[in-house]
Formats: sequence, structure tokens, C-alpha cells
Amino acid sequence: MDETAGEIPLFEINPALDRASLAARFAAEGRVQIRDVLTARTADTIAGILERETPWGLASAVGKEKPTVHRAEALRTMNDSSRAALGERLTHAVKSGDYAFLYAQYPMLQAYLERWQPDHPLDLLLEHVNDQPLMELVRDVTNMPELVKADAQATLFAPGHFLSMHDDSHVAEGWRVAYVFGFAREWRPDWGGYLMFYDDDDDVIAGLRPRFNTLNLFAVPQRHNVTYVVPSAPVRRLAITGWFRDR
Repeated sequence: MDETAGEIPLFEINPALDRASLAARFAAEGRVQIRDVLTARTADTIAGILERETPWGLASAVGKEKPTVHRAEALRTMNDSSRAALGERLTHAVKSGDYAFLYAQYPMLQAYLERWQPDHPLDLLLEHVNDQPLMELVRDVTNMPELVKADAQATLFAPGHFLSMHDDSHVAEGWRVAYVFGFAREWRPDWGGYLMFYDDDDDVIAGLRPRFNTLNLFAVPQRHNVTYVVPSAPVRRLAITGWFRDR
């Protein structure tokens, strides 16, 4: 997507953000939701890319097995028995209290490095996520000047999708701050899909509603999940997620 003169830029941070207030909240709680993080016109542009131009695959994980990603092409040929078997394995994992997840996904970093679709708008968006305007915002809010880069994946949580509790304890890989760029429109609490945080007794200490044009930041490790999206949810929970890293 060209960003030539006269066209709407793909990525433009809201200049009215109160960075000092956001930094104080992050310092106190280890997490913050930045609302209206982008200008309205660029938020709408990114949402349109996720809604209409993203070739969604499917990501899943069961227990300690390596997560599986089915690209969009493979997903179209997955037969009913394979889908049923995956559903049974996920159900068993949840019943057993094992880690598991299921959601639609486009691995932006992998696609960029392997040139799946050169010049796709999500390639350009990944570059913006790693460019100085956003990196400086995140450094200012988290007070982590050592952050140097970020990875990214586009995610879509539809009915039946979920991400079970985990803490992102990958310090050796440089993970410092997890992020969720939210582009879900008019999300209702009864639909699930909340980003939830828990204490050591498994009590909820915070819950963040999926909102449009928000950036959720939280220091890792921190116990959290994305709650099950109910079958009756009429819209999709769209987001771009990943980690800001110090290496």
C-alpha cells in the first residue's frame, strides 16, 4: 500500500496521548490500555485490512506440543474428520487443565521474512510496528528504553476460539512487554473474548474489554488468558498481537 501524498497514512499515532499519565498507570499496575492510540483514519484503514485483505489461517496448541499453524490454503482443504479430531483434543486439554488455544491467525513476521505476499499491507504494518514513532511511545509508557524491536501476528477470535492461561515467561528470548492492538468494533461483555489477568489464587485482578483502536501493554511474565468467545457472538475480535523485545 502506497503512502503517497494525499492518501491516508497506514500508521499515525494520536498526538494527543497523555504519555506521562499512561506511564504512571503502567508503573503502578504493570499493564495499561491506551485508547484511541492511532488517529481515527488510520485505525479504520488497518481495520479494513484485517477485515477484508487478510488470508486467515488457523493456529492451535494442545498441552506441551509445538503449536500448529494451518495456512489459509491448507485450511480450505482440511476435512471434517481432521477438524473434529482437533476439537476433541482441545476439549480434552481444557478438561485436563492443560494449556491450549484456538484462533484464526496470520503470522506477520514469518510471512514478512519468507516473503509470502511481498508488498502486502501487513508487511508494511509490521515495519511501522518496529519504527521509531511506536517504539518511542512504548518506551515512554513502559519506561523501558532498552526495547529495540517487536514481532507481530494478526489474530481473529471467532465463536469457539480461546487462549488459555499462561504467563509469557520467555525472558531468554527477550520478551519484555506483550501487546494487543485491538480493532474489535462494538464488542459486548457477554460475547467473551476478554483479556483477563489473574493472581496466584486464580482470582481475576483485571479484565480488558476488546475495543476498537486500543493498544494493551503488559509486562511479562504475567498470568493472563483470552476468554472463550461464545457461539452467538456476531462479530469477530480482531487484533494484532506480539511482544516488544530487548534483543
